[in-house]
Amino acid sequence: MTDQRDTIEPFPIQRRGTVDAMRTAGRRSVVHGLVEFDVTEARRRIDDREERTGTELSFTAFLVLCLARALDDHPQINAYRDWRGRIVQFDDVDVMVIIEVEIDGKRIGVPHVIRAANRRSLQSIHDEIRRAQRDPDERQQSGIASLAVRLPGPVRRLFFRLPQWFPRRWKRVAGTVAVSSVGMFGTGGGWGITPTNYTLQLTVGGIGQKPGVVNGDIEPREYLSITATFDHDVVDGAPATRFVRRLKELVEEPEALYRDSSY
Repeated sequence: MTDQRDTIEPFPIQRRGTVDAMRTAGRRSVVHGLVEFDVTEARRRIDDREERTGTELSFTAFLVLCLARALDDHPQINAYRDWRGRIVQFDDVDVMVIIEVEIDGKRIGVPHVIRAANRRSLQSIHDEIRRAQRDPDERQQSGIASLAVRLPGPVRRLFFRLPQWFPRRWKRVAGTVAVSSVGMFGTGGGWGITPTNYTLQLTVGGIGQKPGVVNGDIEPREYLSITATFDHDVVDGAPATRFVRRLKELVEEPEALYRDSSY
């Protein structure tokens, strides 16, 4: 006997890419770092700017810029290891983000690569994210990509071997690093741990409020949960720690970042 309120729908064909990516990524030698960043000052600046100009600024754009600038200081992480065991290091930091758009009446997440984010301004990154959200037709899969997801699973999953086989081609298709969100601005902190096909992926969790010490005084602060996932075949623990430390500095003390990056 079936509950008349039950529904059965076809598995979305767009989800096949996610399934393939996760199965392939599960074979990589990854390590995860769970960290918290104090984003009180960063969010205050974003809110102040909105009140002053009437224009919203994407917090995702801010994180992408911080990530790109931190990789500028630690370029050995902006790299892939190819099938010959060589490290292919890139100058441009191309950041893949997941953007939620409405297609055919449904909200879905689609990948979008922000090119050369290490040489971009905060405003230009923000504008690109908003354009991608407003123009979902630009994010539609090409005819070739649409055909590819209809191929048998073992054939489809060969695509996710590109980082090892052809690192430069994978960069053109999917960027060099990734930012994924499981709880952006969600109530309370929390981390997400996922496999990845990238040498570095940041998984953005929720924001929680807790006491913090500022100039010797205890006051309420906002902390963002971040999972930094590294391919341990490419990145050792010490350089990964130094990168995270630099990223934390940029996120928590955005004075220089804002001064050097136009609105």
